[in-house]
Amino acid sequence: MKNYIKLSKVEGAASRQAHTDLPEGTYEREMSKEGFFGPSAQLYHKRPPTGWSDWEGPLRPRALDLNKLAGAVASPWAAQMVLFNAHCKVRMWRAEGAMRHLARNGDGDELLFIHDGQGQIFTDFGRMDLRAGDYIMLPRGTVWRTEFEGAADVLMIEATNESYHLPDKGMVGHHALFDAAMLESPTIDEAYVAQQTPEGKQEEWKIEIKRRDALSVVTYDYNPLDTVGWHGDLMPVKINVEHFRPLMSHRYHLPPSAHTTFMSPRFVICTFCPRPMESDPGALKVPFFHNNDDYDEVLFYHRGDFFSRDNIDRGMITFHPCGFTHGPHPKALQGMLKPKRLETDEYAVMIDTRDALEVAELPAGVENEDYVNSWKPKAEAAE
Repeated sequence: MKNYIKLSKVEGAASRQAHTDLPEGTYEREMSKEGFFGPSAQLYHKRPPTGWSDWEGPLRPRALDLNKLAGAVASPWAAQMVLFNAHCKVRMWRAEGAMRHLARNGDGDELLFIHDGQGQIFTDFGRMDLRAGDYIMLPRGTVWRTEFEGAADVLMIEATNESYHLPDKGMVGHHALFDAAMLESPTIDEAYVAQQTPEGKQEEWKIEIKRRDALSVVTYDYNPLDTVGWHGDLMPVKINVEHFRPLMSHRYHLPPSAHTTFMSPRFVICTFCPRPMESDPGALKVPFFHNNDDYDEVLFYHRGDFFSRDNIDRGMITFHPCGFTHGPHPKALQGMLKPKRLETDEYAVMIDTRDALEVAELPAGVENEDYVNSWKPKAEAAE
């Protein structure tokens, strides 16, 4: 247990309750330890803390339009790497139709998020239907393949050399966010049996096994997805974001950590889903300015109106390295205390990593080089 130096104090013109009743004409900035879990301070500024006029150096915020990636690739291991470190890899896989081979990740658990498309996934545990908004957690070593009805976009998040866990939901209880009973697992149904190689017949199938980012290919004279039964408490699981029931507070803007969905030892995944806006007159209605000095922050925009961002569309990723202040764009600040709508309608996937992420080499045109200027007032940004 970390024994931080803690002395609660109020100095000058400040609110005594974080994210509510800001002194008139001020903008709140949160400085905290351990993401949003540790000790914190709320500082009140005369101007938005993101009001920079220029930026130099590698710490700048990045925006990547993954819609501009090239066409489909046959293998998930050929998917475009987007961000990575020693503990987490983020890829965008543009898939199409049915995989003609099998995949197996020997490097860690794989989490698939279906951004667009529908179809089915076959594993050595059985089969599951897939649709947009599905998370599918594949334990390390699972053999699998997908069959999509046409094109599909899949965000792949690897817990390198680690496993995925569910967060401790504390005093809100283990049914919060989603009940574990909502998790679906593969079944050995007629469609699964039908894809198996008939007795006495030969057909070539290959498994592409990824280990230490190198591929080994194992060839069989039959489809090795020939499981007839299994038991245990390790299996692929699936849940759709439409089944989430997010925590909410009408009097207090909850931090992103309240929406933690999956955890690995060195990063967390949060899911933002539609929820009512805060109704208390003094409560912030948009995310508060903050400098997350312990985690890099990544946000993938799935669908809806991303109310704290401007000129960000579905299928884009923003990357905010730890160590600088960020928060809502100027347009969103207009609704800081008086929201323009009664509820949000956004779906987004957030990845917070304890270790610094690297941006992969991406095709020309994918990055919006002007994103760093998007916090400037409109008149200044246009000059």
